Amino acid sequence: MTTSFNSKEAARAHVWDTLKDQREARFPFPIHGRIPNFKRAEAAASRLFELSPWKDAKYIKINPDSPQRPVRLEALKRGITYFMPTPRLKAGFKRFDPAKIGTENFSKAAALSTSDDWAEEVSLEDMPQVDAIVAGSVAVTRLGKRCGKGEGYSDIEFAILRELGHKPVPVATTVHQISVVDDFPRDEIDLPLSVVVTPDETIEVDEPFPAPDGILWDRLSEEDLDEMPILKDLKNLNG
Repeated sequence: MTTSFNSKEAARAHVWDTLKDQREARFPFPIHGRIPNFKRAEAAASRLFELSPWKDAKYIKINPDSPQRPVRLEALKRGITYFMPTPRLKAGFKRFDPAKIGTENFSKAAALSTSDDWAEEVSLEDMPQVDAIVAGSVAVTRLGKRCGKGEGYSDIEFAILRELGHKPVPVATTVHQISVVDDFPRDEIDLPLSVVVTPDETIEVDEPFPAPDGILWDRLSEEDLDEMPILKDLKNLNG
């Protein structure tokens, strides 16, 4: 069966429906409209940390979605400090330093519902250069195309770091095998994937798509800036 789609919306619908129909999704439900959690996400996280630069990293940016909780937990166990964007970019980024959190608190710190007790707010000026990024995805391809749930936050987060002068770094995603499809359209602002990891397969992209240089401000409305104050801060920072 071909899984080539003429729109990202069609690719997302396929993944959400198939995960649900094959009972491969797990809490939180419903999975439609979100980065879907999936069975054996822990195995995908373990496979990811077999790879450099993730396994050797000092700093990583990791998304706050449920299927990447095992990635966040594994990072803490390995002594890696990670930075997590606040949901919907309402308040920028938060730092999770395993040395300050303590081993006994790793599990709660990695869970979004209880993470705030161990999070440190980080200003844009104080964001360090990260060694690698982990993003959540709904659908991906073996050539490194990615689509999230359709709101563009991972793309904007990457662009924010580029606006701050950070060099582009490899981006990985952990997904169920069902999320790996043949094709769908790609936009120039989309986050370029270097690695796709499923519980049973590691897909290294030979030639990742070009990384964006920064934010395309003309694509953002005043409403977008109001909803994501960090963007206003960034615009003021850059004059």
